Amino acid sequence: MRAADITTASVLLLLGGVVLFDAARLGIGWGTDGPKSGFFPFCLAVVLIGACGAILVQALRRSAQTPFVTRERLAPVLTVLWPAVAMVALVHVAGLYVASALYLGFYMRWAGRHGWTAVVLCAVGVPVLTFVVFETWFMVPMPKGPVEAWLGY
Repeated sequence: MRAADITTASVLLLLGGVVLFDAARLGIGWGTDGPKSGFFPFCLAVVLIGACGAILVQALRRSAQTPFVTRERLAPVLTVLWPAVAMVALVHVAGLYVASALYLGFYMRWAGRHGWTAVVLCAVGVPVLTFVVFETWFMVPMPKGPVEAWLGY
């Protein structure tokens, strides 16, 4: 576990440094019309570097060698991972909204063991709300599939 923490913290620390450098290049100050382009990425990079530094110090102080993952801890991770991988693959075929509806419905019923009413309400409601917010209010096009084309979008 210690080696995984050190490796992950080091890689993210390096990534934070790259973001920090590029944000400074874009400008991190405040202009006449508000914050410059690099202001928010710079702030996020500072937080990332601080958090990774704290994790790195904790990992270096720890001496116990515990395994990164045990067989018992891997099963719940895979329960989340495989449906998520399937959803990402399905986005390219069915579009974001249909894929997310199927993912939510499947995951709520299979992993959460929720009743059909809650499953249908969430599996239909969340993608419809997401569609309204992104496609109509913000006018941000998301990946669409044949169902959206059939509906005229």
